[in-house]
Amino acid sequence: MISPQQVEEMIRSQIPDAEVQVQDLTGGGDHYQVTVVSSQFENKGLVQQHQLVYGALRQAMSSEAIHALALKTYTPQAWQAVS
Repeated sequence: MISPQQVEEMIRSQIPDAEVQVQDLTGGGDHYQVTVVSSQFENKGLVQQHQLVYGALRQAMSSEAIHALALKTYTPQAWQAVS
């Protein structure tokens, strides 16, 4: 089990400018929906953006502390368009 705050901290440790929203989908601390907005996603494809976030969560994913992760990533400009 991992807390939403820990998920956010892990992402921010690798993507310091990220705005991170973490939602625990089941209340069990292992199924999350995460939205990340970062300028580091500029000029990167969606797969590359997701790879950056997965890289930040690699240890939690490989240890199965996180079983499921629904991920949405946006550049700041793209985020303004959808929010």
